[in-house]
Amino acid sequence: MLKYLMVISALLFAPLVQAQPVEAIDKVWAGHSVGFAVTTSASHIYVAYYDANRQLTVAQRPVNNPAHWVYHKVDTWLGWDSHNLIAMALDKDGALHVAGNMHVDPLTYFRSDPSGDVRGLKRVPVMVTASRETAMTYPVFLKNADGRLIFKYRDGSSGRGNEIYNIYDEATDSWQALTSAPLVDGEGKRNAYFVGPVQGPDGWFHMAWVWRDSPHAETNHDLSYAKSRDLINWQAADGRALALPIRLIEADIVDPVPVKGGMINNNTVVGFDNKGWAMITYHKYDQAGNTQIWVARREGNRWHTRQISHWQGYRWDFKGTGSLNSELFVEGARALEHERLVVRVIGLGQAIDLIIDAGSLALIEERKSQTLAQYLALWGAALTLMIDGTF
Repeated sequence: MLKYLMVISALLFAPLVQAQPVEAIDKVWAGHSVGFAVTTSASHIYVAYYDANRQLTVAQRPVNNPAHWVYHKVDTWLGWDSHNLIAMALDKDGALHVAGNMHVDPLTYFRSDPSGDVRGLKRVPVMVTASRETAMTYPVFLKNADGRLIFKYRDGSSGRGNEIYNIYDEATDSWQALTSAPLVDGEGKRNAYFVGPVQGPDGWFHMAWVWRDSPHAETNHDLSYAKSRDLINWQAADGRALALPIRLIEADIVDPVPVKGGMINNNTVVGFDNKGWAMITYHKYDQAGNTQIWVARREGNRWHTRQISHWQGYRWDFKGTGSLNSELFVEGARALEHERLVVRVIGLGQAIDLIIDAGSLALIEERKSQTLAQYLALWGAALTLMIDGTF
């Protein structure tokens, strides 16, 4: 009965909060944040998460049957580490791939048969080369332009890591290295933290990253960029070929933000403007030492960077190692009507939309928006009103 009321309340209050039916799947670990995963096929929805006992769990249900969740727990448990995100994807044959719970750890990877049934997930101990799969972090599944499954991860540790790409062959149920060399090389002095690659309207894969000299978050520097059509051959924004592995000295530097300049890894996000051109959202300190939001876009023969926030008295002075208390999350630029773009920022739990001019990138308006938590709170209030009969 409660589920029925939840769906009805969502329908009744849709004009007010644009709500959709919300389903409770399971109780989960809430001691610290960590990335879960969701993917869909034509017939099923899949969710991967850490349950209340911190065990990695994968659930599935038919698209048209919310009442029929099937659960499967695999043999790995989360520690106290927000780095141990989960990645999940389906290959061309329908087999489910799940990787996660790794922070400079050996490979933790499970694969089902082509039925995609979560109860058939089996641990795969080696993906390509065992010696290169002992210190893995940041697993990501993505598809290339031909729809083939790609897996990327960091090999090594913060300040001493390389980016590795593998490609899956459904015919042999096996992985192989996508490139003969790592994507980047920190030369034992640094490593790169990537956001992307993201496929744009132009068909290219676009990627932004920072270089970090040590496990200390304040040592991020030099916002960089590359693009590729096939995830094998990479170019700078001006078309210059980038030989692999890419090193700092050859990188396409978007903004030479220095160490302790207010830029942090994972907050350099690729988006696209109204013409489909790639843009990068990031933050750094202004001349007064305040944290500000910036965007960058290639214009002619140079990168054009523009400050789009004008905050006073706010400085996210992050430093140190491990999982930090993140105060800011940025999103990539999106096109609006009337030659405008929007950049969303989540700051201290509040969503802010920065509306900018698509041509000059100048700020037009800063306005409050709605986080997912606030959205669900409104939805919950609507449900309470309906159950109590007080609306």
